[in-house]
Amino acid sequence: MEEFSRKYFELLTTEYAGINLTRINEYSEFEVKQIHDSIVPYEESTVFKSYVDKLAINVDIGFGGGFPILPLAKILPNNKFVGIETRNKKCVVVAEIAEKLGLTNLSFIHSRIEDVLIDRPCVCTFKAVGKVNDFLSKINTTESIVVFFYKGPGFYEQESDQLELAKKNWDVIENLELNVPGTEKRLIIGFKNKSVLRGTKSTKQLVKLSSIL
Repeated sequence: MEEFSRKYFELLTTEYAGINLTRINEYSEFEVKQIHDSIVPYEESTVFKSYVDKLAINVDIGFGGGFPILPLAKILPNNKFVGIETRNKKCVVVAEIAEKLGLTNLSFIHSRIEDVLIDRPCVCTFKAVGKVNDFLSKINTTESIVVFFYKGPGFYEQESDQLELAKKNWDVIENLELNVPGTEKRLIIGFKNKSVLRGTKSTKQLVKLSSIL
């Protein structure tokens, strides 16, 4: 993992420095806040790990510079990963970086989550800034799925209302404080849909996850 992490950092800060995929310019900080922060839920949450291992399909929404999708794909070579990103340039560049890092278990799509139909049981991850229920309400699915959010220390102060709204359609399956040395408190919050959900669009208008895998 050390070699992977250093090569990733080098690519982001040299060849792809102009794309602004990370604001971090010190390797030690990058290793903690991007690499370790991406994989620590798998290492410390038995709930997250059990679903990731069982379902073996991971969908990462709004991956930005490739987090947590690339570090997770590195430690889980037998799982399939799909990245969904609204910014096409970042989608193309992260796909290139994944190839240069030797990762072969990933696919990427330039799209919004509300334009994708999740038609396979899977684990969805969000590490992007945004409100929990706002994201959950945009998901279109015909399956029972689980969704995990990587959150910072202000989650309960800022999103208590969002959590209550989400509980109408989703069960909370994980709520764990994570140990990420050198950072503020980190949380992993997990949800499972109570019933099969559908968004506002006809499924005929949506890109199917099964067609991307």
